[in-house]
Amino acid sequence: MYGFLLRPKWIAFHLLVFCSVALMIWLGFWQLRRLDERQAFNAVVEARIDEAPVPLDELLTTADDPTDLEWRQVTMSGVFQPRQILWFNRSQDGLAGDNILAALDERVAVVIVNRGFVPLGAEASAPPGGVVDVLGRIRIPAARQLGGLTDSTEGPVVEVRRIDLAQLDAQVDGDVAPFYVDLIGSVPNVSDADPVPVPPPTLDQGPHLSYAVQWFIFAGAVLLGWVLAVRRSIATHRRRTAAVTDERGEPAPPDSPTSADAEVTTTTT
Repeated sequence: MYGFLLRPKWIAFHLLVFCSVALMIWLGFWQLRRLDERQAFNAVVEARIDEAPVPLDELLTTADDPTDLEWRQVTMSGVFQPRQILWFNRSQDGLAGDNILAALDERVAVVIVNRGFVPLGAEASAPPGGVVDVLGRIRIPAARQLGGLTDSTEGPVVEVRRIDLAQLDAQVDGDVAPFYVDLIGSVPNVSDADPVPVPPPTLDQGPHLSYAVQWFIFAGAVLLGWVLAVRRSIATHRRRTAAVTDERGEPAPPDSPTSADAEVTTTTT
């Protein structure tokens, strides 16, 4: 009786439904994996930010992998090199602008310091002169994405799309540390004329859980639609078969064409 469900149009319909459901379930679990990664990231950031600040020379001598230092607070003391670099196309507190980078000559290394954010059109103040005590947050530069734009390597670097420590190492005096530092505070103190320090990241769960739930709901809805379509087509097939039997006085062939075939076309459309 149900042989019509194995006709080519129905097979294509079944494959479309089950492939769609499988994809939606995979996307749901992918979002759950993203949630796990976000929670692990938040835990690492919270733990490292809460650690007491450590002098730069101590961090450099005790850490084998610079990535293990990210988000740690570090103290430094040195003199800023006068030339600054513009890290453009940044945003903060809903404003578009730039970050201002300056090289700090510390006793053990030259550290690229992100002094903070300035809105578009605002002038960035020069770094303070003389010896400066800096409290900062260690950051690891993001790798360039495949196909991403690169900055010019000709002449002194004036502005950059992203921080490339190898490129900056060739542009400043001294050996650059394997990380840069977001400035938190300094002595002399940061003034209103200086760039606004970059805040720590927002540690929320993101939308991943809600997205996962949505994908699972979509998968369930598609399955439910498939069940309803099949049941409706079976009922229609039965009615047509019964009508043909009444008219001819004999049962119709179980796989004779009925309106169910037309219905699956409508359903898949």
